[in-house]
Amino acid sequence: MTSATTHPVHTGPHLPGVALLMGLGARAERSAGPVPTGFVPFVFQGVAMLRKLTRTDNLIQQFDTVLRTLVPHAAQPSRPSPAVKARDGDMDDAERRHAEGLMRINHTGEVCAQALYQGQGLTAKLPDTREQMEHAAQEEIDHLAWCDERLKELGGRTSYLNPLFYAASFGLGATAGAVGDRLSLGFVAATEEQVGRHLDAHLKALPAGDRRSRAVLEQMREDEAHHERWALEAGGTRFPAPVKLGMKLMSKVMTQSVYRI
Repeated sequence: MTSATTHPVHTGPHLPGVALLMGLGARAERSAGPVPTGFVPFVFQGVAMLRKLTRTDNLIQQFDTVLRTLVPHAAQPSRPSPAVKARDGDMDDAERRHAEGLMRINHTGEVCAQALYQGQGLTAKLPDTREQMEHAAQEEIDHLAWCDERLKELGGRTSYLNPLFYAASFGLGATAGAVGDRLSLGFVAATEEQVGRHLDAHLKALPAGDRRSRAVLEQMREDEAHHERWALEAGGTRFPAPVKLGMKLMSKVMTQSVYRI
C-alpha cells in the first residue's frame, strides 16, 4: 500500500469506527492543514494518516458521486437550504404544478452541472483548476439537494431523463478538460452564464406565493455568477456568439422535455 503521512493525528485505539471516520477529516485538517487533493485520510494503529488515491479509489469515488447525483434524495448538502427561512404564500393547484415543473428543470440543470464539473475535473491538466472544479462541484451538490428537497415539498419528482443528460454532460466536460484548461474554463463560464439566464427567467415565472423556491433560486443565482467570474478570471476562453447560440438551443431541448417528463 502506497502511503504518505503528514503530522499523524493520535485518535486513540478505542474510538468507535463510525465516529472516527466522521471526525477524521476535521481532526486531520486542524492538526496538519487541509487534506491535499488526491489523498484520503485512513487509520493505522489508532493514528490518522494520508494515503495517495489509487486509480481504483478514483473510480469508486466517481461511482459514488454518480449515485449521489442521480438517486433521488441521495445528495447531501454542505449548507442548509435557503428555503428554511422562507414561508410560502397561497398557491392553487395550477401554480403549484407550474412551480414543480420549473424546479424539476432546475434540478436537471444541476445534474448537468455536476456531471460537467466531474468530467472536467477528471481530465483537467492543472492541479489548481482541478481543485477549483471540485469546489464548484460541491456547491452544485448543494443546489442539487436543495432542488430535490423543494420538489419533494411541492409533491413532485425528479426527471426520468436525468441519466441521459448526465451522461451527455459528463462526456462534454471530459472532452473539454482533455483539450485544455482554457477551453474547459471557458465552457464553465459559458454554461454558468446560460444557467444564470435560466434562473433569472424562472425567478420571474415563479408564482408569487412560492417564496421557498424563490429563496433557493436566488442563492443558486449568486453561486453561479461566482462560478462564471472565477472561470473567466482563471483564464477561461470567452466563447463566440455562435457557440453560445448552439448551447442555448441544446438547453432549450432540456427545459422543454424535463418540465413534464
